[in-house]
Amino acid sequence: MSDGTATIHLFRPKLATVLSEGYRLTDFHHDIIAGLTVAIVALPLSMAIAVGSGVSPDRGLYTAIIGGFIVSLLSGSRYQIGGPAGAFIVLVAVTVGKYGMNGLLLTVMLSGAMLTIASLLRLGTLIRHIPHAVTVGFTAGIAATIVASQLKDLGGLRLLAPEPGPLIPKIGVLAHSLATLNPAALTLGLATTAIIFGLKRARPVWPGMLIALVLVSCAAALLHLPIETIGSRFGGVPHTLLWPRFPDITGKLLWQIAPSAFSFTLLGGVESLLSAKVADGMSGRKHRPNMELLAQGLANIASALFGGISVTGTIARTATNIRAGGRSPIAGLMHALFLLMFMLIASPLASYIPLSALAGVLLFVSWNMIEKHEIAHLLGDWHRALVLLATFALTIIYDLTMGIIGGCVLAILFALAKRAGPENGHVTRP
Repeated sequence: MSDGTATIHLFRPKLATVLSEGYRLTDFHHDIIAGLTVAIVALPLSMAIAVGSGVSPDRGLYTAIIGGFIVSLLSGSRYQIGGPAGAFIVLVAVTVGKYGMNGLLLTVMLSGAMLTIASLLRLGTLIRHIPHAVTVGFTAGIAATIVASQLKDLGGLRLLAPEPGPLIPKIGVLAHSLATLNPAALTLGLATTAIIFGLKRARPVWPGMLIALVLVSCAAALLHLPIETIGSRFGGVPHTLLWPRFPDITGKLLWQIAPSAFSFTLLGGVESLLSAKVADGMSGRKHRPNMELLAQGLANIASALFGGISVTGTIARTATNIRAGGRSPIAGLMHALFLLMFMLIASPLASYIPLSALAGVLLFVSWNMIEKHEIAHLLGDWHRALVLLATFALTIIYDLTMGIIGGCVLAILFALAKRAGPENGHVTRP
């Protein structure tokens, strides 16, 4: 069987390829098990990412259900799992803070249109060539920013001033609010992180995030701890999907959100293709980058129509899918259907989840986002180290777009200098 190298240029979903090759009952059995496994991982993570992004937890579930279904239906990868991603937390939070929920939905929809256009222009191959040091640097920068964004809920802080978006002013506001620290919230948040890390080491196949949330939620309810929960802040999680509707659109708003939509598009393209590339390495197959961008674009448009936030390919859930034995995009479709089932049946239980526990989940996610071994390797070469550090610094000081553009420009300058310099150790004299 071919690994797919000969067909990477095609605009054909991998699902169609799988079905044409012959899909057996044993394959469906493996896909059901993998889909259920991924859904158990995605359930707490989708709510945590949504709350961390400044929106209600149901928005994360809408994203995973609608966006995840469309991604698997049309994906250029056999194993890609789509949904809300930690990398978008800061972008979503800033956008909803500036333009409200309507502005965010319009941004996600515009980003989906941009991704669709990028796929039709066959830009997927170009995005794949972003320097490795840049991707490692901006991922580490995003992780650091996510941690800072979760400190308020982790410690149950009551801020004495509005929380700024940029990292350095945010740290200042948080520091001035330390007197309002809630010890119970902090204890539950750190306990959540510790339980997840402990289970990952002792029982790696167990759903550590879900187990941790269940344990700390039960403890908080039984002990009547004075902490904020999903129920107290958001009134719970709806048990149905929203009807699709277009966000309100004006020319002024479109102009205002265009830069944010570009940032969403850039991050979505890079994150999705990076996830698909990781899946290639784990499975020995090749994804179709332009088809993948098309799937991500249409998934973002659909997610926004149903009230969801940004969708992208997710590395952790995609890797979980492969490890759980997923064999085709049907595993991703089943993951979305299982999430819908959970939402319809068990959504009232989500009201008891402490917000500090969701922050604890995101601390674990942030730690896993940082590619520690890759950073150590890149720091061994001063050119790549500078690109890495510049990307990281620009990402945390300014934003993701500046980080990627600055890192890429620096990498190009180094590459041009190397090509223009002496070759093979011989110095050319006039």
